[in-house]
Amino acid sequence: MNKIIAITGASSGIGLATALKFSEIGWTVYAGTRNVERDQEKYGHKANLHFIEMEVTSPESMENAFAVIEKNHGHLDVLFCNAGFGFLRALGQATMEEIHNVFDTNVYGVMHTIRAGLPLLRKSDAGHLVATTSVGGLVGQPFNEIYCAAKFAVEGLLESLATYYKPTFNIDVTLLEPGAIATNFNSTVLGHVQKTGGILEDEYKPIITQYLDTFAKRNSVPQTSESVAEVMVKLVTEMDPKPLRIRTSEAAEAFVQYKVSQDPTGLDGMLNTRKLHLNR
Repeated sequence: MNKIIAITGASSGIGLATALKFSEIGWTVYAGTRNVERDQEKYGHKANLHFIEMEVTSPESMENAFAVIEKNHGHLDVLFCNAGFGFLRALGQATMEEIHNVFDTNVYGVMHTIRAGLPLLRKSDAGHLVATTSVGGLVGQPFNEIYCAAKFAVEGLLESLATYYKPTFNIDVTLLEPGAIATNFNSTVLGHVQKTGGILEDEYKPIITQYLDTFAKRNSVPQTSESVAEVMVKLVTEMDPKPLRIRTSEAAEAFVQYKVSQDPTGLDGMLNTRKLHLNR
């Protein structure tokens, strides 16, 4: 049976890199985007790669997309909830509209995707649900509290689904947890800061300036989206059993250890994680 994967947020970054990797190994890929014509023109020559409109904030859009997959194939093997965006503002600085926008895409968008895609996953012999969260879904960070809150929510969502999706529907559940990635994700975050007044002249300025300096030094050589895509391919095609959580780099693993070291009760075991060494 032909293997089918659907990916949200596949117009760039991790989503696009993953779509290209899976098409290269012969999977049929449905790459979710908000600009089908542009992306199909640029990458549509790739074998098995189909761009399809997926606006994760719209339940109707997601239902329409999965209706196409059902009509063409009747099942779905892997659903990769990858759409999301970062946000860098203190809670006291952000507008309620900005907060709602973060949650509409990063949390409710994941829920809309799973609700629409679950019936097709259940028709697979062994489905796999994967969502991109972040080390920010495990470790709170200054001025990322709104983004981290959204990613914490997705962690809780999939951890809960994992308690019964596998035994009931034979669907594995995995949280993919990158650290800093060398994509336009971070530049988009900082670009939003500049468009909305830059670093504000208020009581938060010394702290955010220090944080950005520390972040730049700690992530001077960020992971590439292509290497995350390699992790995703190995996760789906080689790892058995599937882990609930997987960090995508040694840097991401090291960052999470900050929290582990502060919690001697054994957080790492609770996280049910597995590292994947790409040179192995």
